[in-house]
Amino acid sequence: MPPPHRPMLGILGGTGMGDALGVLGKGEQHWVDTPFGPPAAPITVAEVAGVPVALLARHGEGHRYPPSEVPYRANVFALKSLGVTHLLATSAAGSLREEIHPRDLVLPDQLIDRTHRRESTFFDALAVHVEFAQPFCSQLRRAVLGAAEGKARDGGTYVCMEGPQFSTRAESELHRSWGADLIGMTLLPEAKLAREAELCYLAINLVTDYDCWRPPRAELDGQALLQEIRGHLGAATAAALALLRSAIPAVARLPATGCRCQQALAYAVWTASAHIHEETRDRLGLLLGRVLAGR
Repeated sequence: MPPPHRPMLGILGGTGMGDALGVLGKGEQHWVDTPFGPPAAPITVAEVAGVPVALLARHGEGHRYPPSEVPYRANVFALKSLGVTHLLATSAAGSLREEIHPRDLVLPDQLIDRTHRRESTFFDALAVHVEFAQPFCSQLRRAVLGAAEGKARDGGTYVCMEGPQFSTRAESELHRSWGADLIGMTLLPEAKLAREAELCYLAINLVTDYDCWRPPRAELDGQALLQEIRGHLGAATAAALALLRSAIPAVARLPATGCRCQQALAYAVWTASAHIHEETRDRLGLLLGRVLAGR
């Protein structure tokens, strides 16, 4: 693990990237138990460019979990328990804009939540309301963009739909009318949970195709279209791996603490201390300990 004054970086690999994380480095595997069950896969703590990094495949080994069934709470809690302070999340996405092309890498800056089947908070037994106006960490964004050297797009609104089916044409046009730029199925509730866990969190979207507002070329049958999308995903995955290799040393130079993301609970716990049960304190001590100790 890094010294306490340096950040500990975690990487959550999504579609394509989950299976490719091993390319970044081999290391020790950790099976972590959490109050929310096990994470999707063992977490590998590897050294990448001389920096310890915790690697986790969001969908599990062999892409086991569909988006609605990913153990988001366990994933984030397990990474936090291993000392992660800064979390980069890769995720495949469809483009809602002509100028955002397949194979692009995009660092979104806003989210729209259209999920409805997922547990979206750690705090079922008490009232906790974190600020979420800016869902991604600005310090982490600057570090990654600096390392990207113009090879990633900065900003965009990502719509997280429930799935597992893709959009209808009407839905796709609706999302475009809202000003959304990207659509996917996995950044929520993950981003909300990262904020509740007081982690610095940033997403890197791997654009695989245009959403259905833009019909595919007429000459492509279903098999050819699937092969084209897989080709885009493979190219975007290679580009994302290169970006991560460049970004990891830049993130390692950030201060470990002091970001607003890491103070998200300071004024967020509304339940009076006397009404927070000991079982809740014990179960969620990793998240609540600092805040409750100050009361």
